[in-house]
Amino acid sequence: MSDGALIVVIAGLVATACGLLGPFLVLRRMALLSDAVSHAVLPGIVAVWLVAQTRAPLPVIIGAAAFAVLCVLGIDALRATGLVASDAAIALVFPALFSLGVLGVTRYAAGIHLDLDSTIYGEIAFVPFDTVWVGGYEVARSGLVLGGVVLLNVVLVGLMWKELKATTFDPQFGATVRLRPVLLSRLLLVASAVTAVAAFDAVGAILVVTLLIVPAATAYLLTDRLVVMVALAIGIGWVGAAVGYAVALPMDSSIAGAMGLVCTACFVLALLLSPRHGLLTRRWRRARAGAPLPG
Repeated sequence: MSDGALIVVIAGLVATACGLLGPFLVLRRMALLSDAVSHAVLPGIVAVWLVAQTRAPLPVIIGAAAFAVLCVLGIDALRATGLVASDAAIALVFPALFSLGVLGVTRYAAGIHLDLDSTIYGEIAFVPFDTVWVGGYEVARSGLVLGGVVLLNVVLVGLMWKELKATTFDPQFGATVRLRPVLLSRLLLVASAVTAVAAFDAVGAILVVTLLIVPAATAYLLTDRLVVMVALAIGIGWVGAAVGYAVALPMDSSIAGAMGLVCTACFVLALLLSPRHGLLTRRWRRARAGAPLPG
C-alpha cells in the first residue's frame, strides 16, 4: 500500500470510529466533549513524566486516557446533578484539568521537552513512518490501534443500539423501563474519550474533533433516522479523508487541515441544500408555494 493510501485509510478508520459515536454526542448536545478531552489530557502526560520519567508514546497515551476518562466522568457527574447544563459542565471541568496540567508543566517539567506534537497531538503525515512488525509483516502502528478502537465501538454500538437510541431521544422513558441511562451515558462518554485519545496520536487533536462532530452534524441535517445518520457520518468522514488528501497533496499543505475543511464544506452544502432543513431549499419551497420570504 502506498503512503498516500495508508494516510487515507488511517484517517478513514478515525472517521469510522468517530462516526459510530459522533451522532449520539450531537443528539445529546455533547458536541464539545472531544475538544474538552483534547485539553484535559495534559495533566495525564505530566503525571506520567513525574511517575515514570518517560516520554514514550504508550505510557503517555495511557496517562492521557486516564485523565480523559476522569474528564468525561466529571462532566457527566455534574450533568447528573441537574444544576448545570451539558455545555456548562464541559466548560467547568476541562479548564480545571487543563490548568492543572499547565501548573504541572511549569512546576515539574519546565525544562523538559514533552514532545506533545508527536505523542498526543500527532501529525497524520508521519503515519507511514511509525510501523511495527506483526507476523512477519510491517504494519502501521496507528492502524492496529485504530482498528481495535473501531472494533470496540462497533461492538458497543451494535450490542447497545436499542438502549442508546432510547436513552438518547427520551432519557426519562429509558429510566422508566430501567435502561439505566446514566450508566449508558457514562459508557458512551468513556468510549468517546478512549477513541479521541487513541486517534490523537495518529492524526492530531484538531482532526479528531472535526471527525467526531462535523460529519455527525452534517448527517443530522440530511436524515431523521438514526441508523442512516450513523452511516452518513462515517461516509462523510471517509469523503473528507480521501478528498482532503487529494486537495492537500498538490498544494503541499496540511493534510489534516485539508481533510477538516472538506468535512466543513460538506456541512455548509448540507446547511444550504438539505432536502428538508436546507436554508436555500426552504426558501425555494416558500417561493414556490407563494408564501412571503423571511427577512
